[in-house]
Amino acid sequence: MICFPNAKINLGLNVVEKRSDGFHNIETIFYPIGWSDALEVTVARKYSRKEFDLHLTGIPIYGNVNDNLLYKAYKLIQTVRRLPKIEAHLHKVLPMGAGLGGGSSDAAFFIRLLNDQFNLHLTEFETLAIAKQLGSDCAFFIKNSPVFAFQKGDIFKDFSLDLSHLYVAVVYPNIHSNTKEAYSLVKPQKANQSVLDIIKQPIKTWKTDLVNDFEKSIFTLYPVVKNVKEDLYNLGAVYASMSGSGSAVFGLFDYEPNIKHLQMFPNWIGKMQNAFF
Repeated sequence: MICFPNAKINLGLNVVEKRSDGFHNIETIFYPIGWSDALEVTVARKYSRKEFDLHLTGIPIYGNVNDNLLYKAYKLIQTVRRLPKIEAHLHKVLPMGAGLGGGSSDAAFFIRLLNDQFNLHLTEFETLAIAKQLGSDCAFFIKNSPVFAFQKGDIFKDFSLDLSHLYVAVVYPNIHSNTKEAYSLVKPQKANQSVLDIIKQPIKTWKTDLVNDFEKSIFTLYPVVKNVKEDLYNLGAVYASMSGSGSAVFGLFDYEPNIKHLQMFPNWIGKMQNAFF
């Protein structure tokens, strides 16, 4: 069985306060987009000695397999359900350190894939609980539809937002943004206006009102990220922003944009949708 874990973008992001547990409370809108990896799971060969065998292609992923979110998800599910030995095949397309949630999406889709493929009968509550243990935005990809996210970014409020008439262009300027470093450079403070209120305003107001608190420090560290945002506005974007803690930048357009001069960077253009399943 194969699936295609998609990315997300953040429409606005306010870092509200630092928590006593070392994490931060935030407010943001998670919105799914169609740029995706490919993930397949098969039952391991009969005489395989490995309970979990991970094969990687596409963008290189370094490190010990035990640190991979797919393996961690496999072990968490094993605490509540029986699983056979498996082989997982991940073709990595989504850039890492981009603020697009690629790793979290892979893990969430993996949970859903195992649940469907092996008839585990995990409830949505159970899949969400497993996903939340893997990362703050991982649980978003279980439902994979627009939500207002708050607290650590893992508490969600459903709301109606239809941007399907727009195109989205995403550009990754080949910079791996370190999330921990990005948070260390932000001064948490409650915004004058909630992201949830601003998102209900006409899109033409988002350019001035809907901000990402990480942009100031990331733009200072990496001016090319700021330049990409300016380029997207120059191409006619109705709204452009860095996603998450960066460094990918997206622009929303009324038409399919021509970003040829930005093709020195990995990029993707597609139509906005409301949900992916």
